[in-house]
Amino acid sequence: MTDLLIDGPEESPITLLFAHGAGAPMDSGFMQSMAGLIAAKGWRVVRFEFPYMAERRISGKKRPPNPAPQLLDAFREKIAGQGQRRLALAGKSMGGRMASLLADEAKVAGLVCFGYPFHPPGRPEKLRTEHLKALKTPTLILQGERDPFGTAQEVPGYGLSSAIEVRWLRNANHDLAPRKASGWSHREALEFAAEEADAFLRRL
Repeated sequence: MTDLLIDGPEESPITLLFAHGAGAPMDSGFMQSMAGLIAAKGWRVVRFEFPYMAERRISGKKRPPNPAPQLLDAFREKIAGQGQRRLALAGKSMGGRMASLLADEAKVAGLVCFGYPFHPPGRPEKLRTEHLKALKTPTLILQGERDPFGTAQEVPGYGLSSAIEVRWLRNANHDLAPRKASGWSHREALEFAAEEADAFLRRL
């Protein structure tokens, strides 16, 4: 497989550089669906893999994520590889966290996070929000109301930067999947997330 997966038109005014989460590769169901839905709205979406996931694809052996400095360096390389294109960064879970650590440094147009990991599940005291209090890059976080990494009850109290907008997906989990009883399908939730991302990118 190529080291990049690219959807959407080449002449798009903004390229969304989209990083995967800790446990699933760039061609997982979530990544495929989200990239396809956003690309269908006219945006160029570029997916890539962090080194540990690329190694896993070759060896077939599960590997834990690389240390954060290596993940960030790999992300920086992919940013540089896009040349002079106008960029926004995006990421699922861990990928979104890494994107949020780089957004201001890379001077990108915007940032979109799908299921931000505000804290490890069951460990609400271990917050990963310090850098989000001073973030300057316009940011959209699309979060399930019952995401164990940060629920609708917890997140409003975190004192996030005014550059960050959080949009809640009703009754949804970390993969933005609602409970069946909600009457809302996973596909409908992903379509809602893509519409929100599209509106955000147009505002940029």
